Amino acid sequence: MITRPLGRDAPPVSAVGLGGMPLSLLDRPSQDAAVAVIHASLDAGMTLIDTADVYCLDDNDIGHNERLVAAALGRWTGPTDAVIVATKGGLTRPSGSWERNGHPEHLRRACDRSLAALGVDCIQLYQLHAPDLNIPLADSVGALADLRHAGKIRWVGLSNVTVAEIEQAESIVPVTTVQNRLNPFFREALNTGVVDHCAQRGIGFLAYSPVGGGRLNKKLPSHPTVAALADRHGTSAHAVVLAWVMSKGPNVIVIPGARTVEHAVDSASAASLELSGAELRSIDDAEFSTA
Repeated sequence: MITRPLGRDAPPVSAVGLGGMPLSLLDRPSQDAAVAVIHASLDAGMTLIDTADVYCLDDNDIGHNERLVAAALGRWTGPTDAVIVATKGGLTRPSGSWERNGHPEHLRRACDRSLAALGVDCIQLYQLHAPDLNIPLADSVGALADLRHAGKIRWVGLSNVTVAEIEQAESIVPVTTVQNRLNPFFREALNTGVVDHCAQRGIGFLAYSPVGGGRLNKKLPSHPTVAALADRHGTSAHAVVLAWVMSKGPNVIVIPGARTVEHAVDSASAASLELSGAELRSIDDAEFSTA
C-alpha cells in the first residue's frame, strides 16, 4: 500500500488506516470477529490503527477498543514494528453519552489507563479528543506536553480543532497530527482551511468518518455521481469516496472504520484507486444531501 507521512518527525504510514470505533460500540462483533477485522486490515497493508479510550459502551467499559487492538496485535503473526497505534483522551462516556473533559488531571489519568490497556510503556500518538470549552486549551495541551516530556507519549495529536486552536497548541508542543471529520457530506475541514494549514505545517491530517459515518455512508452506493465512478472503475462507492478524500492533500490519511473483514479489505483497495482530475471535480461539484 502507498504510504504518506504521518507528520513531522514521524515515519510514513499507510494512506488508509483503520478506525477502531465500530468494533467497540453497540452491535459490536465478537472479539474473535473483531480481531479478524484488525488482522485483515494489517494483512492488506494498513500500518495505522486509530483508537480511543472512549470507544466503548459507557464509562464501565472504558478502554475496550484499546484492549482489543492490543489483543489483535499480540495474536498477529506478521511484523508489528511498522504499525502505529494512535489513541485519544479527553472524553468520557457517562451512561453511554459523549462528554468532554480536557482537565489536565483527567488527561493524565486517561493516559495512564491507555498505557495499561494497550500494554505499552509509551503511546506512539496520543491525541486530545476534542477541546473542552470549560478548560483553557493551553491547559489541556500543556498536559499532553508534560506527558510527552515524561516519556509516556511520543507524538502529540489534536482532534476536532480549528486553525486557531492548532496554532495555539503549536506554541506549546510540536503537533504531529490533526484528526477532523472530512467527507463529501461535511467539508468544513477544507472550507475552514484546516487541511491546507496542516499541509503547510507538515502536520498529518487524519480524516475520520471519511465515507460519512453511520446513516450517510449507506447513501453512497445510490449516489448518481459516485455510483457511476464506481461502475467505471469496477470498485465500490466507498472506495471512490475514500480516494476523493485522499486527493485533498498529500498529508491526508483516511481512517475508515470496519465491522467486517470485507469492509476492511474494500477500504484498503482505495489506496490504489486513481481518479482523474475530471472525476475528482465531478465529486467536488456534486450535491451530497444529509437529509
